[in-house]
Amino acid sequence: MQQRCNRNRKRSKRRAIYCPIDHHYLDSASAKYTLFADDSKQLQQRGVSRKNALLLMANQCTVALDGEWIEAFWCPECQKTQWYHVRKTGDRSYEISRAPQELWQQAQGVLHPDGNPSVGEFTRRQSRLPSCNGFKDFKFVS
Repeated sequence: MQQRCNRNRKRSKRRAIYCPIDHHYLDSASAKYTLFADDSKQLQQRGVSRKNALLLMANQCTVALDGEWIEAFWCPECQKTQWYHVRKTGDRSYEISRAPQELWQQAQGVLHPDGNPSVGEFTRRQSRLPSCNGFKDFKFVS
């Protein structure tokens, strides 16, 4: 009887990703954002030989990094969402760390956590106003 139950269990299991602070299970709060290398040094840091890294970069502008991505997770114990750099180390094992600032330039399709760096503070502040009638930064002289 027990053998049959195990045989019929074909459902995928939850990813075993735990909070590095309090070791509770983390719930995903975003999509996976794939990382790309655009420099041979980034490939060398991940174990690719210097020669192969230079050949890859000569043939392609960017190289997708398999088993690495950025993802936001919700921790029920900490009560907050944080972005993590996730590395798949085995079949069902993962290594996570806080996503450093330089990884945001390597991710595809993800919004910068602090907003677009090319947008000025005035424009950012005006875009957050609740209505178009908020002219508090303009002084009109009559």
